[in-house]
Amino acid sequence: MPLSRQLLFPCDAPTQRLDAFLAQALPDISRAQLKKLIDNQQVTCDGSTTKASFKLKGGETIEVQLQPPEPSTALAEDIPLHVLYEDQDLIIINKPAGMVVHPAAGHFHGTLVNALLHHCNDLAGIGGALRPGIVHRIDKDTSGVLVVTKNDQAHQHLADQFQQHSIKREYLALIHGQLPTGKGTIDQPLGRHPVQRKKFSAKARNNKRAVTHWRVIDNFSNEKFSLVSLQLETGRTHQIRVHLSESGHPLVGDPLYGRRSELNNIKDQQLRALIRQLPGQALHAHTLGFIHPRTGEYLEFSSDIPAPLRHIIAYLHQGDLSVDTGSKKHPG
Repeated sequence: MPLSRQLLFPCDAPTQRLDAFLAQALPDISRAQLKKLIDNQQVTCDGSTTKASFKLKGGETIEVQLQPPEPSTALAEDIPLHVLYEDQDLIIINKPAGMVVHPAAGHFHGTLVNALLHHCNDLAGIGGALRPGIVHRIDKDTSGVLVVTKNDQAHQHLADQFQQHSIKREYLALIHGQLPTGKGTIDQPLGRHPVQRKKFSAKARNNKRAVTHWRVIDNFSNEKFSLVSLQLETGRTHQIRVHLSESGHPLVGDPLYGRRSELNNIKDQQLRALIRQLPGQALHAHTLGFIHPRTGEYLEFSSDIPAPLRHIIAYLHQGDLSVDTGSKKHPG
């Protein structure tokens, strides 16, 4: 049954929009959720449904009908997980390349959600029936750090941080070509590709602002590669892959945004063989930092570069990898 919340707008309060009042009165519910409730006529003012822009003048009774968290319909599966951290509110996973985050068409088994449902007995249905606790994603063939929430409060708190772009997200990537030594920013809006619907592009008509900050860690002149650190200011689908590809520096091994000729043009046969062993694009979600939803403490987690990519970088260095990629938690 829906959960009902009844609120009274004070008689002596200054005029205020309905959505603004609800955002203040119900801080545990995101503005996006409140808008959806209003649009779905689950919010009444003195017994009548209304719009988000409705002006409250004083003395109105507002009733909000909330649906309880939807139970997950995904199946629990005994799949090994690399857990970096876990408490009553969230769990931090080092996701391997090749694992889909949540069930979808064509991928109903073997996903991170299937594994989490087996690992956790306290994973809420927040986020939808097939994606409980999922507050952000990384691509199937991208490895690295990902946070999953266990309750509504944690989910909303983390979702707000992602929306406000206050979460630290650093990726490591090996790219074709060489960016100039130093750092820079790609500020290019992205949307769904007008022709190839599986892809995203700056050429899309309906696009949203996307900002990626890059910093060169190493340039490898022998085969013209760069190892770069990337920080996301926004989080659009395929953002890093598109930004780098459309700037002329696609990710090594990217099956969607790369070109076959790039691999064929590599002269070093052993290097070419190492690249063929990559399970996907050479992109790793290395660091994730955020404010803990319950304690207010800043937490930061990092994970090792996976072996196939580490072997390529070590081969290019002709020695040990010089980048510190140890898994860790840093209290702020």
